[in-house]
Amino acid sequence: MDDGEDDGAPSIWPRRKIDGMSAVLLPHTADGAIDWTATEAHVGRTVAAGLTPAVNMDTGYVQLLGEPERKRVLDLAASITGGRFVAGAFAADEPGDAFDLDAHLAAAIAVAERGGTPVIFPSHGLNALGEEEWVGALAAIGRSLDRFLGFELGPMFVPYGRIFSLDAYEGMLGVPSCVGAKHSSLSRRQEWDRLARRDALRPDFAVLTGNDLAIDMVMYGSDYLLGLSTFAPEAFAARDRLWEAGHPSFYELNDLLQYLGQFTFRAPVPGYRHDAAMFFELRGWASSDRVPDGVARRPASDRAVLADILERLGAWT
Repeated sequence: MDDGEDDGAPSIWPRRKIDGMSAVLLPHTADGAIDWTATEAHVGRTVAAGLTPAVNMDTGYVQLLGEPERKRVLDLAASITGGRFVAGAFAADEPGDAFDLDAHLAAAIAVAERGGTPVIFPSHGLNALGEEEWVGALAAIGRSLDRFLGFELGPMFVPYGRIFSLDAYEGMLGVPSCVGAKHSSLSRRQEWDRLARRDALRPDFAVLTGNDLAIDMVMYGSDYLLGLSTFAPEAFAARDRLWEAGHPSFYELNDLLQYLGQFTFRAPVPGYRHDAAMFFELRGWASSDRVPDGVARRPASDRAVLADILERLGAWT
């Protein structure tokens, strides 16, 4: 059983305006190069849908990019959005490396100086810290920033992923410049517990669900920063509007999007990025379903399921 505070689900928040952030896929051409034209188009598409683009996240292969590529993505996002974007602040390190405050700060400042909000991406050094030291590291980063987002990322996504205790989460709530945090445990219970702490201690703090297997967490007070929404930002935005309007069609569209999430985020979870690349190709948003070398791939049989979901989404968009 998950470590939790209560045996029941929290109350639902009807007609709440949802703040949606979408982790943008970085498409590649058939020869393995980044497709910058398709990337620019998708950031613009995400903005046009009404969602906030999140670049240089796991969906954008941030761990596989060199610094020049990460900065080019930031420049592209800043140019298209005018600064209304969030981005992973990633410090590359190796297992056993000590936490490098300067590297994390440099990555975060590179986002902030372009107008974006940094998401402090996990690293080996950061996530190997004790819980008090982890909170202290976020506080140290936060002293140089006006605002940033924390990030709990489970080990099903990356080998150095870690979900911290509720006490550590409460410590993060005490960092003034940390205005929210993405939670990617894929556990409703753990996220509900975080919502309870947030509601009790800091109601303005954004709990950003990263649970692509339970995208209805928005009904309970979470906002979102999802990789799944990159498949269909316009459909997620439509779903969000239906919830705010109190329209019963919310549930039908949410069910279809959740089917997409349950299918594409099955084990191994990182394979969702290849499904996203196939979906982009099916939609005419990319010229190939190529993913970087070393990224988990899905079988060709996924394509038929994705095509069926895409056809069914057409009734909603």
